[in-house]
Amino acid sequence: MNERLIELTEINPKDLFGPQNATVEILRKYFSRLKIVARGTTLKAYGETEVLDEFEKRVNMLIKYFNRYNKLDENSIERLLTSNGEEPKGSKLADGVLVHGVSGRLIKAQTTNQRNMVSAMVKNDMLFAVGPAGTGKTYTAVALAVKALKEKSVRRIVLTRPAVESGENLGFLPGDLKEKLDPYMQPLYDALRDMIPFEKLDTYIEKGIIQIAPLAFMRGRTLDNAFVILDEAQNTTHNQMKMFLTRMGKSAKFIITGDPGQIDLPRKQVSGLKEAMLALKEVKGIAFVHLDDKDVIRHRLVKQIISAYKCIEPGNE
Repeated sequence: MNERLIELTEINPKDLFGPQNATVEILRKYFSRLKIVARGTTLKAYGETEVLDEFEKRVNMLIKYFNRYNKLDENSIERLLTSNGEEPKGSKLADGVLVHGVSGRLIKAQTTNQRNMVSAMVKNDMLFAVGPAGTGKTYTAVALAVKALKEKSVRRIVLTRPAVESGENLGFLPGDLKEKLDPYMQPLYDALRDMIPFEKLDTYIEKGIIQIAPLAFMRGRTLDNAFVILDEAQNTTHNQMKMFLTRMGKSAKFIITGDPGQIDLPRKQVSGLKEAMLALKEVKGIAFVHLDDKDVIRHRLVKQIISAYKCIEPGNE
């Protein structure tokens, strides 16, 4: 009798095995000629080689399905086990859907300029997405990064921000370095938690598959096979922006997001974002998408607030 060992490295065993090993029981029903044992992070099967090959193929289909859709119900399992070996009809990504988020939430580009961000990243390796608060530029960027990770077109996600916010100083915040920095990174954590189950996100962060760090920590690195997002880029200096842009390695995708109307740098300090957009506007392979109040997807008042402030000369411009 032959043995087949499947180590579950890309999925939490509880997600595959199901409550009370329900998925394992379905597998036993469909592969009655095999002896199937689920233990820890290992799935073992004993039987004839030909049947074991089919069993392993189907288990990999289940894992792939869960990693794409963040769910694995009985109907989906049975469809995958009885299909012709291809992804069942209707299970492909729906039109415009970037990621199937937590609890089946569909994450998609909702406005014209968000869709422009998506199409720009298909054709380019670097994108500047700028616009006011609430336009979904950061959220869309994170969704694109998670999509790329799930499709294995990159090996990791790197999310960074300059640690400059509304004149506040890190040194005056309580706690150790991580506790000081986490509030600055919170919007990135929030977006990720919508798209990746909690335990899986923690595992990704622990293994360094997803890295969230302040911009200063990017110095000296070469970011290969990574989807990298620089958020709040309007608060970078000339040197910081140049340093970040030159971190780009092989098979990397970069998105730089920011709001030129909310610069928290000292009054005489030139924003690295504005400077970079002027300097790089003719460079092939770099795209620019400008979002505006039509892209606001927060509370309806946010759109009106942005429109009202257009009548006032920004104090930091």
